[in-house]
Amino acid sequence: MLTIHRPLADPDRSVAVEGDRIVGLGPYEELRAALGAGARLREWAGTLVPGRYEPDAVRLLETLYWPDPREAGELGTQPLPVGPDGMSDTRWGASARRGLQRMLARGVTSVAGPFDRPPVRTAVQRSGVLVGPGAPALAPGARADFAVLAADGSCLATVVGGRLVHRRA
Repeated sequence: MLTIHRPLADPDRSVAVEGDRIVGLGPYEELRAALGAGARLREWAGTLVPGRYEPDAVRLLETLYWPDPREAGELGTQPLPVGPDGMSDTRWGASARRGLQRMLARGVTSVAGPFDRPPVRTAVQRSGVLVGPGAPALAPGARADFAVLAADGSCLATVVGGRLVHRRA
């Protein structure tokens, strides 16, 4: 399905996405005229930017425990160092998924790697974020990875591979 993402703060930086690829960039009216009126429209009260890159992802996901919200009363909500006894693979995987959710909520679409722990590597692969050096640029034909930021820099939405993976309520 063809979707046009129109940032209300700067409609001249609209992005058209089909599948996992960017098929057009530019003013909303020009994209709509070129691609057809049948495109789905997503309007955002912010500015559309390339996705953020997290260079510290290995440390964040392979050495820290991201508490489950049900553990907030006991452990708090911030990541904690893992002790020398480590954790089971099940807990590593769940922790990595929660850490990735926090990254997506900040507009992260790519992370540094590689990941040595199999459950962490699986969580990263399933999330769809890219593993490699830096975030891809917004360009026709490129993978559709971007974020929409509010005026204060907080993330309103994150798109990874053309999929909306985070949206702030």
